[in-house]
Amino acid sequence: MAATLVSSNRSFKGRQFVYKHASTTTQCDMTFGVYIPDHEDNEKLPTLFYLSGLTCTHANFMEKSGFQQFASKHRLIVVHPDTSPRGVDVEGDSDSWDFGKGAGFYVNATVEKWAKNYRMYDYVVKELLEDVVPKVAPIDAARVGIFGHSMGGHGALTIGLRNPSKFKSISAFAPICNPITVPWGQKALSGYLGDDQSTWQQYDASEVLKAYTGPRRVILVDQGSADNFLAQLKSDSLKETEYAELVVRMQPEFDHSYYFISTFMGDHFEHHAKILKAL
Repeated sequence: MAATLVSSNRSFKGRQFVYKHASTTTQCDMTFGVYIPDHEDNEKLPTLFYLSGLTCTHANFMEKSGFQQFASKHRLIVVHPDTSPRGVDVEGDSDSWDFGKGAGFYVNATVEKWAKNYRMYDYVVKELLEDVVPKVAPIDAARVGIFGHSMGGHGALTIGLRNPSKFKSISAFAPICNPITVPWGQKALSGYLGDDQSTWQQYDASEVLKAYTGPRRVILVDQGSADNFLAQLKSDSLKETEYAELVVRMQPEFDHSYYFISTFMGDHFEHHAKILKAL
């Protein structure tokens, strides 16, 4: 089923759209945003996927980050999906802020209770990228990057590294880098995947990075030194390898909020534009 337009707003030299569609992956209605710069007929543009953090919808990034000015400047399409299924109620999915609604963790759940709907990994990597978004935006599938914040930074790192043929550039703001060792990650991964921790590693950025042997990547990570969640994020667990160069910047006095994200948003667009436009 085609996506239905919810809203359209002029922003800089482009338009900010919001769409709703019936997802075959999450088995419910989903909402996503997409910013499309002005372009010529039949012109394909490089594209970024942005994955948001815990409690967020598609709208937090759209309304708080100020990204549109940079997307307009660099002429990059930006897709920003929701963080979990919303159009379905699973028992217990609203009991806590860090699991269930608003906390899909970009995994494909295997625990029976969650497996039907909580498939945010496939939703981003397959359904949105390959099927839904190309019908509403002129994306150049050969020039796609991915970035995100916190839980979404975890998603960006794991998805980007596990799918190097689809995502050519990667960055993250305050990502959850080693979820198998911290409370946020342990709660989510055990809840969605069960108790066999060997199945968790595919969704742990530090573990995926160790095993990565694909095309060389330069990964930008920004982290605030005053972030109250530093113990959950563990950016020091990311280790540079032969195949991945890490640029990890600790930003003095900045916290976990969109004040932090918006301050360094321009740097991340520069990072992605340089890589994608060179392809």
